[in-house]
Amino acid sequence: MLESLSAQVVPLRSATDLVGPDGPRVDAVLLPGGESSTIDKLLRMFDLFEPLRTSVADGLPALGTCAGLVLLATEVDDRAPGQQSLGVLDVTVRRNSLGPQVDSAEVELESTLGAVRVAFIRAPVVTRVGPDVEVLAQHQGQVVGVRQGTVTGIAFHPELTGEPVFHRQLLDTVRRRSA
Repeated sequence: MLESLSAQVVPLRSATDLVGPDGPRVDAVLLPGGESSTIDKLLRMFDLFEPLRTSVADGLPALGTCAGLVLLATEVDDRAPGQQSLGVLDVTVRRNSLGPQVDSAEVELESTLGAVRVAFIRAPVVTRVGPDVEVLAQHQGQVVGVRQGTVTGIAFHPELTGEPVFHRQLLDTVRRRSA
């Protein structure tokens, strides 16, 4: 999705991919969907957890989709044993709240960024929103999209439907910070 918007994408496999001796090596970070507890374990295994937490807390723009939202949250209602989150987005989330994988669905969703078509797959929901957090989207009365400063978390997968709005917003945030 980011490449289709003319962004150069690089995988983060080590702390030195994220931060070099002269500061950040990337302009933003995308935390993808998947299994949040597994991504957490991999971040810690490859010594990326603390550098990522520090970079995002210091203003590195971030977009977390589905499991990425769980990783960004300050609190997770139903953590897996030993699971940690980065704690950079003042929300509480509950994992897998919108049903099992067989209940996955593409839906039209109203957001503060306009109408979007997105996919929900075992999606989390936001159960608490901090005072400085903007609600971007709701689905079936539940908060599924939020933003706090340069950090955005969404409970769905816009990349599966080709919906560029949230990725475009991430790139706009990068441009504003660079200006």
